[in-house]
Amino acid sequence: MKPMSAPEPRAPGGINLSDWSIRHRALVLFFMILIGVAGIQSYFRLGRNEDPPFTVKTMVVEAFLPGASVEETTHQLTERIEKKLQETPDLDYVKSYTLAGKTTIFVNLLSGAPKAEVPDIWYQVRKKVGDIKAQLPQGTVGPFFDDEFGDTYGIIYGFTADGFSHRDLRDYVETVRDELLHVPDVAKIDTLGAQDEKIYVDFSTHHLARLGINGATIAAALLAQNATVPSGVIDTGREQIQVQPTGQFGSVADIANVTVYAGSRKVRLGDIATITRTYSDPPQTMFRVGGQDAIGLALSMRSGGNVLELEKNITAKMAELHARMPIGIEAHLVANQPKVVHDAVGDFTEALFEAIAIVLGISFLSLGGRAGTVVAFCIPFVLAVVFVCMKLFGIDLQRVSLGAL
Repeated sequence: MKPMSAPEPRAPGGINLSDWSIRHRALVLFFMILIGVAGIQSYFRLGRNEDPPFTVKTMVVEAFLPGASVEETTHQLTERIEKKLQETPDLDYVKSYTLAGKTTIFVNLLSGAPKAEVPDIWYQVRKKVGDIKAQLPQGTVGPFFDDEFGDTYGIIYGFTADGFSHRDLRDYVETVRDELLHVPDVAKIDTLGAQDEKIYVDFSTHHLARLGINGATIAAALLAQNATVPSGVIDTGREQIQVQPTGQFGSVADIANVTVYAGSRKVRLGDIATITRTYSDPPQTMFRVGGQDAIGLALSMRSGGNVLELEKNITAKMAELHARMPIGIEAHLVANQPKVVHDAVGDFTEALFEAIAIVLGISFLSLGGRAGTVVAFCIPFVLAVVFVCMKLFGIDLQRVSLGAL
């Protein structure tokens, strides 16, 4: 009988990462330093915002039919547009409100509609409604579309004027808007509180009745005088000169000089009506700063931008514009979202250092110096990896991501 031999030791199955890391210490240390440096760089390059970007899966479609009743608006506009909108991909439901001469339709998509496909769906809505525009009643104004509900304004400036008219202030604010649009990270700028100028022709119906004139006659005379029509081109052989009529209105006095026919008589419009140039009445949405009428500029940041860098660039540009600002016009910072974001990021950084200090203290007390250092080092190392992944996947530092961190 032969004696039994001892079994040969078997190689462990799978990869032992700890053993591999110890035998390749230099390579592991290199990757740890590389990830640490990449994490620090990613942290400072991450976009910063108050809230994460979100997509509102609702679009508003509006159309107007001046002079129509509620029933006519419902049958001629609302029903026709709704039937076409029911062909929208990923549609959940359509809801409409109809008033005399106005229809408002809400297009709501399914909650599971892919976020990346929503812009293309809104394009399909515009295209489908545009296909039936010729079928809508004559005189229809629109349809108009609004799908920009997800835009937020991080910085709002209000401009007040002392000694300037509203029109002068509006012209200056438009100049400032053009300058700010060139600032990095600015996506769009909306003007708030600007009032449109209008010319009102007021007359007495009793006076017109005695002259045998009605309002339609005055409207026709104004339209005929201010019509924009092609007047031809003079070809001299060497150049072409466009012929432009000189009858268009350039001032209130031109409107007052319009001739209105009362039977066989000619009447000057300024003799039978009061013509004034003023702002919309009732006024459009007003904007006030410190109790004064003002015009505001609301700035929206591009997706993935850094709102702290945006504030820095806007502040520098506004300082440059303030040096050239006319005396009497003042710019006021009304809303400043970057301050909220700065405080949120500061609170996160403070909490991070507190957490590291607490874990370091507990680890050193319970595990000793060497093992405690290894455990404590895991926190910043893991965060460095997370920051690199956030940069790769386009995740900004905002309220939700900071809470997760």
